[in-house]
Amino acid sequence: MHNKNWQRALTLALAAAGYGGVSAGASAGASVELSLPAPQHIAIDTAPARADTDVRVLAARRYAAFWNTGDAQFARQALSPSFIDRTLPAGRPQGVDGPLQASEGFRKAVPDLNAEVQDMTVAGDRVAVHLRFRGHFTGVFGQLQGKGQAVDFQAHDLYRIQDGRIAENWHLEDNLTLMQQLGAIPQ
Repeated sequence: MHNKNWQRALTLALAAAGYGGVSAGASAGASVELSLPAPQHIAIDTAPARADTDVRVLAARRYAAFWNTGDAQFARQALSPSFIDRTLPAGRPQGVDGPLQASEGFRKAVPDLNAEVQDMTVAGDRVAVHLRFRGHFTGVFGQLQGKGQAVDFQAHDLYRIQDGRIAENWHLEDNLTLMQQLGAIPQ
């Protein structure tokens, strides 16, 4: 992309993303004062090759299939052997074993757990996914025994894809809603 086009795309992307200080009159190549520090990573996708997009989407869909079914083969297909969880919960091992352990443990509490991809955005080497998890708490979670109550919560993940697999993951789950539904904390 030519330098002026790149600058214009960046200015527009930052403005659309809500980065303060971008004035409505900012033009391509103009110096733009921002009231926030520059992000460490900005992905601006300008019509990537379809094959590249398909590979990234496939990795994200395989990982969603793992959460939907609990089948470890999907996690092993989706995750790089050097996978890093950048928001690793305490007590969970780093690497591919972490999600495998988390899924196994959670399925003991919610055996009929299913996951649905509600939204997916691909930009550069990143894939953002909005997942919705549903099921029934019929098993055991810590000291709690389920009574069949419904579980319905959301999660948002950001993946960095490398060589067709998820190399890094940043994730945020609605654990407050989940813990309330499980009865671990009062509503």
